[in-house]
Amino acid sequence: MRYKRFFFIFIILFFVGCDNKQTSSIKNNIDTIEVNAITIQNKPIPLWVRYTGRTKASNKQDIISRVSGILEKRYVKDGDYVKKGEKLFKIQQDEYLVALKIAKAKLKEDLAAIQLAQANVDRYAPLVKEGLAPRATLEQYQSQVLKLQASIEGDKAAIKDAQLNLSYTIIKAPTSGKVSARRVDVGNMINAQNQQVLTTIVKIDPIYAYFSPSQKDVMMFNKLSKNNKPYAFIELETPFGIQRYDGHVDFSDNVVDPLTSTITMRAVINNPTLELLPGTFVYVNIFLTDDKNFIMIPPYIILNDQLGKYVFIADKDNKVKRVDIKTGYRTKYYVSVIDGLKDGDRVITSALLKIRPGDKIHVNDTTKDEGIDAILKKNKLIPKTAK
Repeated sequence: MRYKRFFFIFIILFFVGCDNKQTSSIKNNIDTIEVNAITIQNKPIPLWVRYTGRTKASNKQDIISRVSGILEKRYVKDGDYVKKGEKLFKIQQDEYLVALKIAKAKLKEDLAAIQLAQANVDRYAPLVKEGLAPRATLEQYQSQVLKLQASIEGDKAAIKDAQLNLSYTIIKAPTSGKVSARRVDVGNMINAQNQQVLTTIVKIDPIYAYFSPSQKDVMMFNKLSKNNKPYAFIELETPFGIQRYDGHVDFSDNVVDPLTSTITMRAVINNPTLELLPGTFVYVNIFLTDDKNFIMIPPYIILNDQLGKYVFIADKDNKVKRVDIKTGYRTKYYVSVIDGLKDGDRVITSALLKIRPGDKIHVNDTTKDEGIDAILKKNKLIPKTAK
């Protein structure tokens, strides 16, 4: 009986020991938290500034008839996109065709008359030379030739004028762009003297984006920008996400608005799909430089409490460490850290609400996918002008 009792106690102690080892293993696994981290670097980063802006057509043409008459035909529909030189409207041509025929007939008449007058000059000139005809008669014929020559020049001018008026009856697009709604229907009388607008064409490829940085910011542009026409892009928020359009800055006004201390600037934006329309509210992003060194981190990893801003880093022992930071330059893509972090620090980017200082962690290096270089590449923030 005593032998059986000792055997039973041994079995119990064996299973209790196994259970303790399993519990200890599970506890160790729970204590180690898996996190992602990026290794930061102090290096040149492309700097961008962001402003609100409003789009405007790069060219706007009111279409006005240069001749009067009944509007006979319309070649385009409201909202169509037309190319430069494309037909838009036709004014009734009957009276202009008649005017051209009359001018041409007058030229033929004067050409016939000058032939006769010149023949008289040729006939009388030798007779006058021999004293067989009066000089006064010759001079009359010579004067008639000169008068007819002037009349012929006038006839040619009248023909050209009639041809121009006839050509003006076909109204063509002076520029490529989108046609507005028509202002006049077919059949209405058009009076050229009233400068009546038939339609309006707006050119929206490229399209302008106007924005107003402060005077201080403009001074910063002039100091830091490496290009007289800095690279730019605009962002348009739509129900389907943010759409981006690329371009460059081409204009800065030469006066400061005394009320706002801002300067009007303009970006030329490519709009090949014609989706971006004038008057649209947009965000304008301007490239400054990529010559300055910064420590940049993603905005979403920055935490705040009563002591200020901070981030979590993984120390050399793979434990969580809190680092208080001071930030400077900021965009929605990245934030510069001017104090607190150093080159080579591993900044934690995940499980930020689960971890606490001193927690033991297993670190996955995600610099390639989540680091600043990845952010720049993903959001196309490395302009062609950058190194």
